Amino acid sequence: MSWDMVDLYLGDWEDFSFPSGEADLIVSSPPYNLGKQYEKKVALGEYLVWHKRVLAKCVDSLSSNGSLCWQTGNFVDRGSVVPLDLLLYPIMQELGLKMRNRIVWHFGHGLHCKKRFSGRYETIMWMTKSDDYYFDLDPIRVPQKYPNKKYYKGPKAGQLSCNPLGKNPGDVWEIPNVKYNHIEKTDHPCQFPVELVERLVLSMTRQGDLVLDPLMGSGSSLVAALLHGRRAAGCEIDKEYFKIAEERVGQTLRGEIKTRPMGRPVYVPTTKEGEK
Repeated sequence: MSWDMVDLYLGDWEDFSFPSGEADLIVSSPPYNLGKQYEKKVALGEYLVWHKRVLAKCVDSLSSNGSLCWQTGNFVDRGSVVPLDLLLYPIMQELGLKMRNRIVWHFGHGLHCKKRFSGRYETIMWMTKSDDYYFDLDPIRVPQKYPNKKYYKGPKAGQLSCNPLGKNPGDVWEIPNVKYNHIEKTDHPCQFPVELVERLVLSMTRQGDLVLDPLMGSGSSLVAALLHGRRAAGCEIDKEYFKIAEERVGQTLRGEIKTRPMGRPVYVPTTKEGEK
């Protein structure tokens, strides 16, 4: 791999001159308008207007058979929770996008709430520009629960009743989020795991396709793309986060990047014999 496979842009996505119809997959996680250190909290209506501009440019940048995967969570205002994907869906629909899945990303750790249940999931809105979109399930199949199950009657009696390559992972994905001692942790406060993007890259693009992240943060989307022989492009407005993404891309190209292996089972603590 070489830097010829990557295009990094320091600046605002709205100012980035990106060719129309070039991206085969656009995947990103926008700010949730919570007033974190990398964002300025604004009125919800203003936030949605900004989102419409950003998404409109994404739609223009997306190829006719490409996919847009928008990973988002909740906007919380004085304890009141607003699911952002529900607010963004009408905007995407107005832009001509069609939803294929609402993927739930479940993780076991996060902030502990005292006046409501602690949030342990976010969502990925998988949208396509047309009905003629690319999707290949085989690279992301997971082990069958009953791999040796067979038909017990009919013309296929005795044959395996499940796909030997594995099963569809479904639309609820349990993948650890990037916290403290996670192998991928950087100084970015809200990076998402490379494994989360790998599933999208492998199932929605081919070798050599272009993966774009217009709000790339720490560069996880680009790392996932490059690890699997795709081209990558990203845009980041914050200089410090851009440096982090640039370094991680360089590590990937040199074969030095450290990531949590895709498909590794989630760690479950065990107890000593006799403990309850």
